Amino acid sequence: MRIFAASLGTETNTFAPIPTDRRAFAHSYYKPGTHPATPTLCSAPIVAAREAASAGGHTLIEGTATWAEPAGLTGQAVYEGLRDEILGQLRAAMPVDVVLFGLHGAMVAHGYDDCEGDLLARARAVAPDAVIGAELDLHAHLSDLMVAKADLIIAFKEFPHTDFLARARELTALCIATAEQRIRPAAGLFDCRMIAGYMTSREPGRSFVDRLQAMEGKDGILSITVIHGFQAADVYDVGTKVLVYADGDAAKAAHLAEQLGRELIAWGNAGVPVHLKTAEAVAAAIANPKGPVVLADRWDNPGGGVAGDSTFLIAELLKHPDVPAAVGALWDAQAAAFCIAAGPGAVMPLRFGGKAASTSGDPIDAVVTVLATTDDLVIPFEQSTVSLGAAAAIRIGKLDVVLASGRAQTFNPAVFTHLGIDLAAKQVVVVKSSNHFYAAFAPIAAEVIYVDCGGPYPPDPARIAYTKIRRPIAPLDPNPWTA
Repeated sequence: MRIFAASLGTETNTFAPIPTDRRAFAHSYYKPGTHPATPTLCSAPIVAAREAASAGGHTLIEGTATWAEPAGLTGQAVYEGLRDEILGQLRAAMPVDVVLFGLHGAMVAHGYDDCEGDLLARARAVAPDAVIGAELDLHAHLSDLMVAKADLIIAFKEFPHTDFLARARELTALCIATAEQRIRPAAGLFDCRMIAGYMTSREPGRSFVDRLQAMEGKDGILSITVIHGFQAADVYDVGTKVLVYADGDAAKAAHLAEQLGRELIAWGNAGVPVHLKTAEAVAAAIANPKGPVVLADRWDNPGGGVAGDSTFLIAELLKHPDVPAAVGALWDAQAAAFCIAAGPGAVMPLRFGGKAASTSGDPIDAVVTVLATTDDLVIPFEQSTVSLGAAAAIRIGKLDVVLASGRAQTFNPAVFTHLGIDLAAKQVVVVKSSNHFYAAFAPIAAEVIYVDCGGPYPPDPARIAYTKIRRPIAPLDPNPWTA
């Protein structure tokens, strides 16, 4: 059997001021056959296909694999160039039996609100008889076009994203079984008509996902995917949807998708934790008799396509100079470069943070001590690694701050420990992350508190000025399920 695998991914915040150009993809761009053994967030199907090809004696033809950190709109020529590069590789590989794509599902470019649907439709035209499968992030926009043009779509189940390689292996196995005519996937899609989501690090999300996985492989149910959606994008398909594949039975798939979707509707906001405001969160962390307390700065999370340079929590912590604390990683390439140039041990005046937008807060001006520097801060993220580029750790009294030249979530305590910061000695640790930090930080945290500093993600879908979203939909419209 001949298998083609490629990856093209980014997550687009259409409200973010940071454009996504070709250089944004350059730090994670792999030509055919050069992808490393560890996947990026969206390239796991290539790794899974290698495993399947080796075990099953299949021929694997690899295409380009590339990923850009979440940001604003992708340039039209950038998307079209990468898309056509991969489609050209697919044409050259024909005939193929299986096509596997590692995508995100929330990529938006100038002129293309549904990049993944466009890519899948064009791939279907190139390989009309092949089995086409795609892995998505659960923070995707699942369009009818995507479902129509792919034979199988499987998204991560876990939030935080701890399972992207497991889901890629599942997708690969099901696509091969389909090509060998051992199964006949039939899709059922239910639109929950809401912008919502849940964390699998807490209830009720944890039990719900466990139950989904227990259903798969039984009674003809092949796969169950819940798309949470990505609210920071003004496109038609924003929101929560449930996609079920049953073996040869579209009616069964549709029935189960609706049943599960209506369960999610009944939850309301039960799947999302309470978010404290800045001063409340810091006060609660200080009041805890144990430490460290982890504060998640969710709405200044680079994984949501924003800068990761807001200073609100830093400014609040500086009001408590006796509290040992750490903040990271703050995106400020210029400040990091100044610290690297000065070197460890240097004491210097420094202005940092608060650069990207008004929602970033005011810059911090302080005399800092440079604790440590590195030319490349590489940290673990589940089955992968992530680079935050050149970085430095600075100290202001009892507050330590990690400044990074690259934008990425604070996935792992290594953001701090690689630069010599002892988190066990801190009462408060601020991470720039939505929930992807949780698996690595929870074992060392006395408590985890989610914080709403007021922007810039944007945090409240009811207040987002959508122009393209389908209506009615909650929370923009009251009771859309009876409309």
